[in-house]
Amino acid sequence: MKLAYLKIMTTLALCLGIGMGVVNAADGQVQDGGLVLKASMFGIRSDGITMNTNSIQKAIDYLHEKGGGTLEIYVGRYLTGPLELKSNVKIHLHEGAVLVSSKNPYDYIMQGKNALIGAVDAENIAIYGKGVLEGGGRELVYNIIDQVHSGILSDKLNSDRPGGRPRILKFLRCKNLHIDGITLARPSGFNQEYIQCEDVVIENETVHGAEYWNNDGINIWDCKRVKLLNSYIDASDDAINMVSDPGDGVCEDIEVRNCTVRSSANGLKFGSNSWGTYRNISFINCKVYDTFRSAVNLASPDGALIENIVVDSLHASHVGHGIVIRLNKRDNKEKVGIVRGVTIKNSVIEVCAEKPDYGYLYEGPVEDNPRNCTPCEIMGIPDRIIEDVTISNVKIVQPGGGDRFYAYCGTKPEELDAIPEYEDYYPDFSKYKELPSWGFFIRHAKGVKFENVTLTAGKKDYRPSFVLIDVKDSSFKKVKIEEPGAGKKQQYVQHKTSGIKIAD
Repeated sequence: MKLAYLKIMTTLALCLGIGMGVVNAADGQVQDGGLVLKASMFGIRSDGITMNTNSIQKAIDYLHEKGGGTLEIYVGRYLTGPLELKSNVKIHLHEGAVLVSSKNPYDYIMQGKNALIGAVDAENIAIYGKGVLEGGGRELVYNIIDQVHSGILSDKLNSDRPGGRPRILKFLRCKNLHIDGITLARPSGFNQEYIQCEDVVIENETVHGAEYWNNDGINIWDCKRVKLLNSYIDASDDAINMVSDPGDGVCEDIEVRNCTVRSSANGLKFGSNSWGTYRNISFINCKVYDTFRSAVNLASPDGALIENIVVDSLHASHVGHGIVIRLNKRDNKEKVGIVRGVTIKNSVIEVCAEKPDYGYLYEGPVEDNPRNCTPCEIMGIPDRIIEDVTISNVKIVQPGGGDRFYAYCGTKPEELDAIPEYEDYYPDFSKYKELPSWGFFIRHAKGVKFENVTLTAGKKDYRPSFVLIDVKDSSFKKVKIEEPGAGKKQQYVQHKTSGIKIAD
């Protein structure tokens, strides 16, 4: 009788969150880091049919109310609508556990949420383990589109790419956030978004994110002290994208290391919305492959300050374009951005002649092809130059083979002056169609330094390797140019330049 009474009281104490000391976590009890509870305690079903939204949310809320803890989710498919993670709560997705998004758009709309798991103003939160977060995929998108076509929902884009589609993860103004080991799959919108967050670590993550149009791999939006480590991202839009809003928006102290990405847009990207500041950001030992647009696109189209950016030990292979470093005036006509202090070093970039994402479910737009290969671009605008760009110990392989009879872009002074600025365009390499060089096109820049750089063309090209327009106080040291059949062709064309030093 006494033993039975003790068991009853122990169970009651655990359910009420009363501390009983450190006990076996596998039993869903208490640890030093808070309660550890099994999903089954809340009636959460793993049959893939039962809608678990309220049960899972109750478990999260319960842990939060008791001061924090971990929700253990084991093998099974758990159907759910949007969930809100709360401060001091962790979700442990064990291997074989899959949280599956509802395919009903109104499960999100009626909740006023657009993420499978989100959090607002939460601290000390985590999602970890070897489990999977599965978005609604094309089925959810098609259901949204059906409602748009029925006139019930509106879509300002009017393109069957409705905006605001549910993300898999979305965190706003959160601190001390840790994502570790999980897989994101079948998104309907962006895979994951981190907005105005601080002290974030995302590591060992796998993203299978090429389910529909505009499935960005990860958006880091005005965040501080972020580490994205040892992760794989496959996306049908920009793979790693950093965004900065008007006002005091800052992306600062961000490290991306040991990541591999593929994209039907850009690999490493600034510029989708660039109003605020990008500062102290590094991409270290990353790989980009089979990517339609640029391996690296660092752009300030809306007035952003970009400074102290490092790309080190990048290996990009089978990509549609190499490097874009760009300033223009797209949506923000009143403020001109600043780009300074960009370093790209110890890297190899291999651009292919064919369409690099051919055969993928969602390819880049075919209207951007074919064309003569586009050079890497460093481009300011007439009233704001780009400053202090260093490219060292870098090898760039281009297909070459530019054909003047296919499309011609000449290097006479009047021809160079006629190349449009496209100040109000989206900052993408393909807008120009044709440029007069095959290696680098540099315009409106100062303090550009090349050292120990090799440019290789696969085939003879009618264009020179470098075209410099309105470039000042820049140096090209130990630049090796390999172009079959080039002979003594002049590889540097300069127009309106001063202080240019070219040395072997």
